[in-house]
Amino acid sequence: MRHTRLRCLAAATALLATGAAVQAKVRLPHLVGDNMVIQQQSEARLWGWAKPGARVRVSASWAQGATATATAGGDGRWMVRLATPKASMEPQTITFDDGDKVTVGNVLVGEVWVCAGQSNMEMPVKGFYNCPVDDYNHVVTDAAGSQAVRSIKVPGVMSTRPLDDFEGAWRVGSPQTVGDFSATGYFFARLVSRTLNIPVGLVEANKGGSRVESWLDRDNLARHTDEPLDSAAMRKRFRWDFHCPLLWGNGTFHPILNYTVKGILFYQGCSNVGDPGNRYSERLKLLAEQWRRDFALGDIPFYFVQIAPYRYGTDEGDGGALLREQQWRASTIIPNSAVVPTADAVYPYEAQQIHPAQKRKVGERLAFTALNKTYGLKQIICDAPTFERMTVSGDTAYVRLARLEGGINRLEGLEGFEVAGDDRVFHKVTATYSPGRGVVITSPKVSRPVAVRYCFRNFALGNVANQGGLPLVPFRTDNW
Repeated sequence: MRHTRLRCLAAATALLATGAAVQAKVRLPHLVGDNMVIQQQSEARLWGWAKPGARVRVSASWAQGATATATAGGDGRWMVRLATPKASMEPQTITFDDGDKVTVGNVLVGEVWVCAGQSNMEMPVKGFYNCPVDDYNHVVTDAAGSQAVRSIKVPGVMSTRPLDDFEGAWRVGSPQTVGDFSATGYFFARLVSRTLNIPVGLVEANKGGSRVESWLDRDNLARHTDEPLDSAAMRKRFRWDFHCPLLWGNGTFHPILNYTVKGILFYQGCSNVGDPGNRYSERLKLLAEQWRRDFALGDIPFYFVQIAPYRYGTDEGDGGALLREQQWRASTIIPNSAVVPTADAVYPYEAQQIHPAQKRKVGERLAFTALNKTYGLKQIICDAPTFERMTVSGDTAYVRLARLEGGINRLEGLEGFEVAGDDRVFHKVTATYSPGRGVVITSPKVSRPVAVRYCFRNFALGNVANQGGLPLVPFRTDNW
């Protein structure tokens, strides 16, 4: 069945690509429809298909001058750029007229964010089977006040060629609908919407289990990787469809690239655990560059999430820690980006739970980042503390931390640190905090410290945070 699906992709792609051009009446992509959120204060792109040579006039209800025209090409495609006003809770309409009018209604002008990645981004408010999201019932009842939060889900579709449309519709936030929204995306949008008093739209284009290579385009894969680019080779190399390169980007992400958006939220990485060296961070940088190029909106914000603690084989292994390290590195080499740590967003009993329940923490930390860095609310603390430097005196290591934003959350009982001597064997420590010296670390098993690590294992939970409650980013001082 899986192999048959791969063989049929090219035929399905050709059908979708050509079906629109033969329509005599203007047709819109599913992204442009009732209940949509359109990006405020922009030259928003709107597009579709009509009879070749037809003149299409687009007008909006928010101003008499909000009109644009285009002529459909030989393939029936057309596109306009429509000036949009400031965000508002007032519903609007947009009319497309090629001699036969099509109107979309209940449109809100606000902020549009893409929710990309794999299953932890895809995970809905109602959770997956045996994978709940915390406080589900409270989230549902609270959604009665979330009509300004809208979402559209792009189905996970593979294609050997880039697709231009998908089956889906915009959903208005309510107790009846919110269970199907991306949980991480919803908590992000809810907080941004309520803080700024503006509508927020989410475009959910993600796929569970996907790798970073799943979203790279053919040219980038050919130039920068050794990934297979034909279906037969993919079937031979990959056991699971969701690990395939190229296909998910073509089928699930390409259809949204014409839409005008504010930024991208990305939660992915579990399927790349085990990648060598700096490969993941370099490919994530490549992906951010690709998406920014294709959206053609400049260096739009790219905010992403560190993978959560999880038992990749064993708790003590470091495959997950190395991937988190790569994600931190990516945040230092991708302009206008930031990474959200999650070392404290997992319960002790979730070592074998790849989908942790605390999605509110994740979504709201992304919101803190956007509110500070994108929307200018500098009063909000959004940067997590990080390792700065280590010094050693006798049997004690002193670790200085940066970005404490006024202080640390506790002076004693610090958990998550380990120390090693020349033998490179790490041991648990006694750790306290001194405002003058930093984190003070000792262990009776290490007489002369050489290296310190924090939560640098597959599954290790820490409790160190800054004044804003943001957790210390996992780190190591060695390169072993």
